[in-house]
Amino acid sequence: MIKQDTVKFENKGEIKMIAHRGLSGLERENTCPAFVAAGVKGYYGIETDVHVTKDGKIIVFHDDSLKRLTGIDKVVEECDFGFLRKLKLTDTDGVTSRADLFLPTLEEYICICKKYGKVAVLELKNPMEEKYVFEIAEKISQMGWFEKTIFISFAGENLVALKKRYPNATAQFLTETASDEVFNFMIENDLDADLGENCVSKEFVDKLHAAGKKVNVWTVDSLKEAEFLKACGVDFITTNILE
Repeated sequence: MIKQDTVKFENKGEIKMIAHRGLSGLERENTCPAFVAAGVKGYYGIETDVHVTKDGKIIVFHDDSLKRLTGIDKVVEECDFGFLRKLKLTDTDGVTSRADLFLPTLEEYICICKKYGKVAVLELKNPMEEKYVFEIAEKISQMGWFEKTIFISFAGENLVALKKRYPNATAQFLTETASDEVFNFMIENDLDADLGENCVSKEFVDKLHAAGKKVNVWTVDSLKEAEFLKACGVDFITTNILE
């Protein structure tokens, strides 16, 4: 059965809700319709993912491989931008074709965030050459949305490079490990935390807060888990369907 609406999570605004890959619980992930669906809802921010293509362009897509969403067994970063832009995705039922389901550009994503006044939560998917990190940040700055963008990445070197050129950038380190090493890396590089839900504890959240760090948690679709995270005092929840 296709979902027709979000699942309401009553938190009275204490936690800022981030739509994961757009409102992917209702629309095909990381497409303009998913971003617009999040835009018209009560989300604080809209999260998406970007790769650098073979010819040095920026494209919105989550997986390293195209296979899950397109059936084409190719690596995204080994494809040219033009090829990727011509691809059509099916609707969430995996069957229905729609002309508006294609791989967006960075600019299209930011434009939708701006139109609806949503914070852009942008994942730099894989380790990138510094020039691409700078290019992405500069483009967003030119579009007037840099102050409304949170950069996230599992590749710590991307965030270190970003902070080198843009020390005031807001950035969160993606991790599934609540270790001293991870904590120290965030402190040393002025990064907030973006934690996988399985490594969250009130103790670790309190430790991060005591160090002046904000805490985001992904990907949370259960009301029970959201209530636990509220009790832990997290600042953001990234979700496919909770609102």
